[in-house]
Amino acid sequence: MRIVLVGPPGAGKGTQAAFLAKNLSIPHISTGDLFRANISQGTDLGKQAKAYMDAGNLVPDEVTIGMAQDRMQQPDAENGFLLDGFPRNVSQAEALDEALKSDGQKLDAVLDLEVPEDEVVKRIAGRRICRNDSSHVFHVTYSAPKQEGVCDVCGGELYQREDDKEETVRKRLDVYHRETEPIIDHYKAQGLVVTISALGKVDEVTQRAMAALERENA
Repeated sequence: MRIVLVGPPGAGKGTQAAFLAKNLSIPHISTGDLFRANISQGTDLGKQAKAYMDAGNLVPDEVTIGMAQDRMQQPDAENGFLLDGFPRNVSQAEALDEALKSDGQKLDAVLDLEVPEDEVVKRIAGRRICRNDSSHVFHVTYSAPKQEGVCDVCGGELYQREDDKEETVRKRLDVYHRETEPIIDHYKAQGLVVTISALGKVDEVTQRAMAALERENA
């Protein structure tokens, strides 16, 4: 299956992408991984991306599209893939359509993870990270530390990242609504969108997504 995963920040796309890719035996292709791999390997596209990033500029669509297209042509993606974080806007979606068409392929589904905006803010703004080890993550509501502001694992100070503050989260949501959300209508016109609720436990959302994808491709 060839799937695009969409949803607002805080919808759990990365977590769901990993589980779904494993269940479907297809590679999980995220924009972040694409950039890191190309930059670390010193590819031409990686060098171009790094030059833009080092200058504090956004990487142009054509560079991101080039990386994605190259990754989708790798042997492990022969039977499908799950794209996470790409396409990010309608122009990238159109370029993806053309790239797949030129290879005689097409998308099977666009999985839209739906989460109420207030829940997104609650999920992200409630996160607290340990200053000693960023892998120690807590949440004021869902996984609170035994002692407020103190890491259960190492006793380090817990803090809220700037990116996780409510004002920043709402700005990120505005960007999502303005730039990324329109791709849902783009794919609805092709009859590809499958919308599910991303509320609930991780495994419940995964089961919901798998069932919806199976119905879509029955």
